[in-house]
Amino acid sequence: MVRILAIAGVALVAISFEAIPAEGPWCAVLNVGSGSSYEDCQYATLEACRPHVLAGSRGFCNQNPRWIGPPPGTKTRLKRKASSSY
Repeated sequence: MVRILAIAGVALVAISFEAIPAEGPWCAVLNVGSGSSYEDCQYATLEACRPHVLAGSRGFCNQNPRWIGPPPGTKTRLKRKASSSY
């Protein structure tokens, strides 16, 4: 019984890690030679992607066609600091 619960727990953890995408909205498309390219889609901004492409790897930054952003109409609210005026 304990063995079955342990296996089920490991399977649940493995499934939960797979469900979290590690991709961002920007990809570095890198030339690896012989006409082959590699996409590294982990960048949140274009500015974060550029140094990787310019660091000696020949390639370019491109928007990730598989990126699914937040649903339309959702906004993040900025928290204001409480002002302590006496």
